[in-house]
Amino acid sequence: MRTSPERLLWALLLALLLAWRAGSTRAEAPQSPDGFAGWPRTAVEIRTRAGRQWFNVTVADTEARREQGLMFVRALAADESMWFPQRPPRVMSMWMKNTVIPLDMLFVDWRGRIACISARASPESLALISCKTPVSGVLEIGGGEAERRGIRPGDTVTIAGSPP
Repeated sequence: MRTSPERLLWALLLALLLAWRAGSTRAEAPQSPDGFAGWPRTAVEIRTRAGRQWFNVTVADTEARREQGLMFVRALAADESMWFPQRPPRVMSMWMKNTVIPLDMLFVDWRGRIACISARASPESLALISCKTPVSGVLEIGGGEAERRGIRPGDTVTIAGSPP
């Protein structure tokens, strides 16, 4: 069966349209926490040996929001973060797909204590990052921020308006 030039042209136009739509979806993704309009926002306090540390938090509270996470965000202020809650607590795995900035991942157990920290996770990596301990969620902060602020496993995390 022969394919007519007209059919080939339509197939090419359809392929270009689909490629353009895929590219425009990426461009529409938030590039800073300010772009997460409509997402829940709160605050988190981390009590460290050195004192209290505060972060503004965007909450990834739905499956779609957990999938989006901080993908394509180009900058994260030192006091910004994203919380990925998990009920009931379980072993969680994260990755850095389409995440263009390094992040520190703080795995928080059911008591509100940091069980594990994955420091400076590599941008764009598909490697799974996890903690062997069941957790109530993961708090993502800027890469290196945990070290700068003296945040360590065992520190206590309190999320305003909800248990960890």
